[in-house]
Amino acid sequence: MSTFEDLTRQIIEFRDPRNCKQFRSPRNLAASISIEAAGLLEIFQWTSDETIAEDVGANRTDIERELADIVIYCLLLAHETGTDLKAALEEKMLENNSKYPEERSRGSRAKYTEL
Repeated sequence: MSTFEDLTRQIIEFRDPRNCKQFRSPRNLAASISIEAAGLLEIFQWTSDETIAEDVGANRTDIERELADIVIYCLLLAHETGTDLKAALEEKMLENNSKYPEERSRGSRAKYTEL
């Protein structure tokens, strides 16, 4: 069993006894991912490149909680839509490798269509 499967099982074992599945439709989960990502972004809203390491240290717990919320909703969305998240990630990495070959993309921020 994969780590994703283990984590998803733990999340469902938490969710189901609380009768929360009714609030976790794919649409609501997608919205929740966006909302939690905005919460993560808010932590960095007024940081500067000069203070980023200090800001990360000062906000580590909040960052970890926001990231955990995002991953929980991602795992639930994958579960509810029948998505094999491990396979989807592996496929996406193959696609990225094709779009961004190391020899052309090293150190570049250009989009693959510009490489």
